[in-house]
Amino acid sequence: MPVCSGELQEREAGADVFVLRIQSADGTKRIETEQTVTTKGLYELVKAACGFDHYDFALYRERNYTKEIVSSGSQEVKDIGLKHGDIVYLRLVEGPSTSKAAERSASVNSLASSHSSSLSSATFSREATPSTSSKPSTAPPELAILEDAVDLELYKLDGRIKRNRDEKLCRHNSNGCCVHCSPLEPWDENYLKEQKIKHFSFHSYLKKLTSGAARGKFVALEDLNCKIKSGCRDHPPWPKGICSKCQPSAITLNRQPYRHVDNVMFENTGIVERFLNYWRTSGHQRIGFLFGKYELHPDVPLGIRARVAAIYEPPQESNRDSIRLLDDPHDADVDELARLLGLHRVGWIFTDLLSENLASGTVKHVRNIKTHFLTAQECILAGHLQNKYPNRCKDSSNGYFGSKFVTVCVTGDEKKQVHMEGYAVSAQCMALVRDNCLIPTKDAPELGYIRESSDKQYVPDVYYKEKDVYGNEVQRLGRPLPVEYLLVDVPASTPLVPLYTFLERKDVKQYFPVENRLIDGHIQDFSALADYLAKSRSMPFLDAVSDFHLLFYLYRMEDMLPMKSQLGPLLEAVRTKDKAKANEWKSREVWKTLEELIEASSNHDDSSMSNDVEFVPSGDAEQNWICTFCTFINSRELPACEICNLPRSRQ
Repeated sequence: MPVCSGELQEREAGADVFVLRIQSADGTKRIETEQTVTTKGLYELVKAACGFDHYDFALYRERNYTKEIVSSGSQEVKDIGLKHGDIVYLRLVEGPSTSKAAERSASVNSLASSHSSSLSSATFSREATPSTSSKPSTAPPELAILEDAVDLELYKLDGRIKRNRDEKLCRHNSNGCCVHCSPLEPWDENYLKEQKIKHFSFHSYLKKLTSGAARGKFVALEDLNCKIKSGCRDHPPWPKGICSKCQPSAITLNRQPYRHVDNVMFENTGIVERFLNYWRTSGHQRIGFLFGKYELHPDVPLGIRARVAAIYEPPQESNRDSIRLLDDPHDADVDELARLLGLHRVGWIFTDLLSENLASGTVKHVRNIKTHFLTAQECILAGHLQNKYPNRCKDSSNGYFGSKFVTVCVTGDEKKQVHMEGYAVSAQCMALVRDNCLIPTKDAPELGYIRESSDKQYVPDVYYKEKDVYGNEVQRLGRPLPVEYLLVDVPASTPLVPLYTFLERKDVKQYFPVENRLIDGHIQDFSALADYLAKSRSMPFLDAVSDFHLLFYLYRMEDMLPMKSQLGPLLEAVRTKDKAKANEWKSREVWKTLEELIEASSNHDDSSMSNDVEFVPSGDAEQNWICTFCTFINSRELPACEICNLPRSRQ
């Protein structure tokens, strides 16, 4: 309701109730308040006047958004010097909260618990947005419990590298210590060079940042922002205007000195051999997701190792030269199954293999320093996946920084043998991919290209440094951009003593088929399940079902026999390798029903092969047979129903 100037003068003269003007990007609102109202109550009045359903905004005394009014239950309006007719400036708060904004959010959150979920979602937003204060912000304290277990364990270690007493240089007794035998810091460059460690670990990087007199007081890990800051009121929005306040800074690419994961270890060679069996059979390339866990890496100070236990192959179309990923309707199911088995996604793997001599088993050496290690398209996909699976970090303002998600390429080496190469893309590459600034080139796979600004998107300039023909270091614009500046090496290996989360078979043919392989002999169906269980009758039940791909097939087998809700105890038995619990689950009704369905099939029992003619009703010998489960009329030569895929049974 508008208030005339006479009314303003009357209220200013003597009444306790006075008017404040709230100016925002949507216009100016007026509220009536009193001198004794707390600043927390002022936030309530502004929220009601503006029609907000959240408290994601801040109030300021100055037009340039300085002198923030902090929500408090003890501070009154008169204490901050607000008078009748003053203007208060409102600004929406997006993305990560800052130090002052965090205090305001906490007090407002205590004011209205019903909005706690919306505040939490705003605080954990991963998108890079402008902060509202110049002070570095910290992640909420509850984030610490959500970090990976290996991170929490590494926080407790100092990481110092112990050295023995040097008999030649040390002049003290065995209980003393000097510069020649004192422990080294985990980021010591000379030690890392001696051990041929190219990048120090992420936790060593954190220790380095928090060392010194400040003890990390001013450390804040911030993601790179390549977008225009929203909410600038000094000019029209892009492309009609831009200023130095909202314009993202130019970016100079630097080689990342640290890495989040220091090694990728496949538990045994059978995991990779089973994955490569598709290429050996069809000659087509393949992509898979690595499932495992993170653990301490003893060979790198404060290092992390990704231990791979299984490879899941999503739906895809592939040929000799390319792969196209398809939508996966069971993406959430495989993550839930892995969680119940104590695993999660740690990376992805793909093949780039071209046979050179089939008789000797050699492959072409196509990836090297003269060509490329990863193509620009592969770097973009790696950046997308790392943004999808970020690393939780308590020292970041939004709770995330970087990613532990690794990339493994299976290709030919210098000796023309199949080997694995591990990589990760830098945090700068993740930001360029997230903000849609990096694209591949058509004719040069080793080169990326930074988009040019358009009416729809402003793209900052991206530079990299290289040496010219005279040996001088010069700065180049990233159009085009060598993708080597975006890569971090991650060694991939297998242990000397094999490890087994799931049972390994001596012959590849004894394995249960892998999902989403649409070639003969590799298709997952009920007949393949019956074949596999028939071959595994002599094995202990726990060993027979200790197969990630078999468990995934049972987990999503909903049409003929829903088993998802019944698999919990079996998955727990596989995870803990408890034979007694597995045998106990075997005696349940759901497994007995499955055994009865398998028993009805005549394909696995030679004594019942002659009973195939019994399935045909008396009369014409060419008459079709009727499925007893779904009543579909099938052709005589089919051993299983064409509709429900259940085996042909006796009548």
